[in-house]
Amino acid sequence: MNRTEFIAATAVILFTTFVVGWLVGLIVQRLTRPTRAGMTELDRMAQQLHEAEDERDMAVARLEGREAELMGKLASADADLQATMDALRISRAEIEELRDYIEKKLVQR
Repeated sequence: MNRTEFIAATAVILFTTFVVGWLVGLIVQRLTRPTRAGMTELDRMAQQLHEAEDERDMAVARLEGREAELMGKLASADADLQATMDALRISRAEIEELRDYIEKKLVQR
């Protein structure tokens, strides 16, 4: 086998390998192509996903609204508690003053 025959044989082998690879690629592409039923199923799943995302967004919005409402109620209850504690402190001080006054009056008699 001389140099020319070797180059020709190598070219034929490379060309044959290229053609076989190309044919295998076409076959694989045809076998893995999604069917119409598969595409319909994918479209249905995509639609369900969008609906689920919309429902999630609405649930998050409702949750945030409810959280804001509860935080407002908590702040109001905290303010009421503080006002009640202040009034109780003042009442205790007045009671203590009245006790002292009564004790002084009882001692004076």
